[in-house]
Amino acid sequence: MRLPGQRSRPWAALALVVAAGLATTTLAPRADTAHAADSLVPAAVQAEPGVEDDGADCPVPNPGSPAANSLLPDPFRKLDGTRISTKADWRCRRAEIKELAERSVYGQKPGKPESVTGTVSRTGITVNVSHQGRTASFSASVELPSGTGPFPAVVVLGGLGADTATIKASGAAVINFDPYTVGKEGTPRSNKQGAFYSIHGSSNSAGLLVAWAWGVSRIIDVVEQSGGSVLRADATGVTGCSRFGKGAFAAGAFDQRIDLTMPIESGSAGTGIFRGIPGESGAQPLSSAYSEQPWLGDAFGSFTSSPANLPVDTHEVVAMIAPRGLFIMENPHVDWLGARSGSIAALGGAEVYKALGAGPNISYWSDVQDGTHCATRSEWRTPLQQSIARFLRDSGTAPGVFRVSPAKSGSLAQWRNWQTPTLTDSGTTGGATGGTTGGTTAGTTGGTSGGTTGGSTGGGPGDPGAVCTASHRIVNSWSGGYQGEVTVRNTGTSALSGWTVGMTLASGQSISSLWNGVHTGTGGSVTVRNTQWNGALAANATATFGFTVGGSSPAAPTSITCASP
Repeated sequence: MRLPGQRSRPWAALALVVAAGLATTTLAPRADTAHAADSLVPAAVQAEPGVEDDGADCPVPNPGSPAANSLLPDPFRKLDGTRISTKADWRCRRAEIKELAERSVYGQKPGKPESVTGTVSRTGITVNVSHQGRTASFSASVELPSGTGPFPAVVVLGGLGADTATIKASGAAVINFDPYTVGKEGTPRSNKQGAFYSIHGSSNSAGLLVAWAWGVSRIIDVVEQSGGSVLRADATGVTGCSRFGKGAFAAGAFDQRIDLTMPIESGSAGTGIFRGIPGESGAQPLSSAYSEQPWLGDAFGSFTSSPANLPVDTHEVVAMIAPRGLFIMENPHVDWLGARSGSIAALGGAEVYKALGAGPNISYWSDVQDGTHCATRSEWRTPLQQSIARFLRDSGTAPGVFRVSPAKSGSLAQWRNWQTPTLTDSGTTGGATGGTTGGTTAGTTGGTSGGTTGGSTGGGPGDPGAVCTASHRIVNSWSGGYQGEVTVRNTGTSALSGWTVGMTLASGQSISSLWNGVHTGTGGSVTVRNTQWNGALAANATATFGFTVGGSSPAAPTSITCASP
């Protein structure tokens, strides 16, 4: 039975379908004005205000059984085999990714139940749910910052690892939500417990991460109904650490009313790419993450030993959050957490952010000193403050920083064979860049944002119409290093078949990590050539590679050259 507002699924018999009937109910638009952060991206890619899933009306064709693919799936390629070409196309492409993620990874997240009521006070929230004759209730406590309000709020799952002091000092309330009230751990998959399963059935195939995300959504429902005297309905964040970081990640991906998602040290079944976990030394195996607790949907059991058969991966779940705020925090000191696979997911998802014109809205930070799991870290404080200001308080600028630990630095180039398209704002067909860096957009965190240094042109012995230039900018800097970005442009009249950039680092500097290029040398004179997928550049097209440098000198590279074969 398909209820009003539910997306049509011609392949529903094959999918993971929850036992209870599902509905995707569109909430009334929020009366509050649009976020200032929305001005960072075109209106075509902004979700309708107050809508949990604004792609619910998108038709999703039967995906069939895709061929095994050891590389990351192309987030821009639709199920019909064509690639999106406009920013407006992303809405329904996101809907396809959502279906694939639900079907193979998480299980189905039901829409808003028939009735959600509750209360919001200065100290707590109550939630009462009824659906098809079943009822359930749960609650959360509230901690307010100083001031009169109404306040934006961050839902903290499980109370573990979140820097609640900084959240409140930044002017946001803290909603302390115990996810076990809606989805308990320690239960068999055939008899899951908690408010979600009381409503949708104890044998429901959705995992605990969906249950926890559903609980966050129902809290937002109640806040929206409360009139906004205590908490703002248009400014909600979510965070959590470890298993609760997995839940925060899922909550932000599946509810577009969440303005800022901040998973912390989420590990396997969190942000880390499934395809990368088996090859990352010491990372929690997928079979272990699946069996430790019923976090993931029942269907994921078929993929624990063969993630290449998955039709989706977590870089696309990262992309589901785009263009909304996302700050991923990871710990490179605990191998079990698989931070290298997490960095690849962030870099891959950031390609979608950049294609949508929202590059600064994603940040990633794994370069931390303290290896204690779920510790409150000083390195994260400034980007946390900046993220809350930008996405929940409509002020300042997004941090837009990628600070990747050299110890757990992944290479996106090794995991993809697709290019990042240039999406147009209208219905005209866009071109394609030769690949862009993952989210390394301008912004500062404890450092300075650099300008652009001029690159020189170069031509090869081939087509005289093929000429390239290279320009460099410092994206972010800190004591003992910086992050750089080089843009290669074909300034000629004919296509380039490849490019090589030369540059000289200052004395004492060395490259810690580099992505979207293949480098020779780590200090002094360094050359970077294209990967197999970003060397072909049409006239006036660009490709970008990024890197981090360690060393006492903050000087930018010099003697930057570009040559074509």
